[in-house]
Amino acid sequence: MSNTTSRPATVLSVRDLSIDARTPSGLKRILDGISFDLAAGETLCLAGESGSGKSVTSLAIMGLLPKASLRVASGEIRLGEIDLLRLSERAMRQVRGGDVAMIFQEPMTSLNPVMTVGTQLVEAIREHQDTANAEDVARRMLDAVRIRDPTRRMTQYPHELSGGMRQRVMIAMALSCRPKVLIADEPTTALDVTVQAQILKLMRELKQEFGTSIVMITHDMGVVAEIADRVVIMQNGKTVEQGDVLEIFRRPAAAYTRELLAAVPRLGTYAGTDQPPRVSSAPVRPHFPKPVLEVSDLTVTYAGKSGWFGRGAEAQPTVKGISFRLQAGQTLGLVGESGSGKSTTGKAVLGLIPFKGSVRIDGQDIAGLSARAMQPIRRTAQMIFQDPYASLDPRMNVGTAIAEPLVIHNIDNASERRDRVAALLKRVGLTPDAAERYPHEFSGGQRQRICIARALALEPKLLIADESVAALDVSVRARVLDLMLELQEQMGLAYLFISHDMAVIEKMAHSVAVMRDGELVEMGTRRQVFEEQRDSYTRELIGAVPIPDPEVYRRNLRS
Repeated sequence: MSNTTSRPATVLSVRDLSIDARTPSGLKRILDGISFDLAAGETLCLAGESGSGKSVTSLAIMGLLPKASLRVASGEIRLGEIDLLRLSERAMRQVRGGDVAMIFQEPMTSLNPVMTVGTQLVEAIREHQDTANAEDVARRMLDAVRIRDPTRRMTQYPHELSGGMRQRVMIAMALSCRPKVLIADEPTTALDVTVQAQILKLMRELKQEFGTSIVMITHDMGVVAEIADRVVIMQNGKTVEQGDVLEIFRRPAAAYTRELLAAVPRLGTYAGTDQPPRVSSAPVRPHFPKPVLEVSDLTVTYAGKSGWFGRGAEAQPTVKGISFRLQAGQTLGLVGESGSGKSTTGKAVLGLIPFKGSVRIDGQDIAGLSARAMQPIRRTAQMIFQDPYASLDPRMNVGTAIAEPLVIHNIDNASERRDRVAALLKRVGLTPDAAERYPHEFSGGQRQRICIARALALEPKLLIADESVAALDVSVRARVLDLMLELQEQMGLAYLFISHDMAVIEKMAHSVAVMRDGELVEMGTRRQVFEEQRDSYTRELIGAVPIPDPEVYRRNLRS
């Protein structure tokens, strides 16, 4: 959509919207004078990191701001001639879901787990349409979002569907009443890259089919490039810049926009080499070709459930006889979609779940070891999980959390532990006074740095990073990845880096193992896997990575 041509009619207009948060010390401005217009048939992206005000803006449009903690200080939100901020709650309920609908990031929290998919769809349709054939409409909508066998799916419960399928159900529910505006709040962030690509393609097709205008909220400029006509860049509750997506990507005016664009992983950046980029001028710690981790014929089997109390079910292997080696100072990227078995592999390697086969950590086979016998080995191998907030005890200050492994292993006295905690915090780019604060006082990226510091407390040789940056904003993700590369250079750490994102794997890994349905379908050096891939599934994962260039997408759509 070009600025030189006349724009279609405006469907939604936000003018000088400001929102205050109620805090113990008084009102605090968290959204300051936001303005934008959404044209008919247009996709407008609100882009920025966590805390920029994107989601608060969407909640204000939907009339869903929590009145106890947030209030609109000024501004207006117009849907056509109607100022949504002046509507009563009863009138707003007719608008919400009818004229304006919303898709949230995590569909499992938006769907009722005790109601079938069909019941929830029919309920939403009958709320806004006087129709006797709501079930037929629901079935047609499931078909419209490319869900096969919609009649059977309507009888299923949300937990019986995959993440991508649940998100398709949410899109079907949102579009069932033909809204003028569809707000999508990070609808693909929790999805694998291949499923994300499918959902974004589906949204483009449905926009053409239904003529719905879309407000897409995202922190990922790769997603912006793929789907947006125009973009509003937000930071700390303010608009940094806005305009046509091609103009923003070609000539970003703001330094913050340039930072967001630079943070998007680009495939091919490290072509022709098996070495991750240097990110520090410090001397690289030499490493030797000694395996820190040797996995042979690893098999993990979970019992299925059927019949009364889950009895009589045949055991189902989740990981099927895989083998690999990892040397000191090296990173093995373990990549695949949800359900491929990669996270199960990571847990088995640390002895957190039962397994068959052989796992040797620093030369010692851990198969069959008791919890007591495993304790010394945990000094050698540690894990960093996906959600840093869930990994930290909210009642425990940061210093105590980092020192806890030292206490468990009876290392140092109290004074020495305090000194070691201060040194660890500085090593991961935080100040020593952070030790006195609690997890909720930090951003997501800072919390992940704290988890890394905690994992380093015992001076391990091996770190298993299970989707350790998947939940972070792209710019924060880039900083955490650089930190991990720097620590590897300085400490000679070995990483088993688990991810579904091929762009992240390309940056971090020396070698790559691709998993699908519990098996390794391809394994080799980074150059071999990314430049000479043999398996079609590997090519599919690589092809699904968003390209931060809207011209590429528009050219592909025309061809």
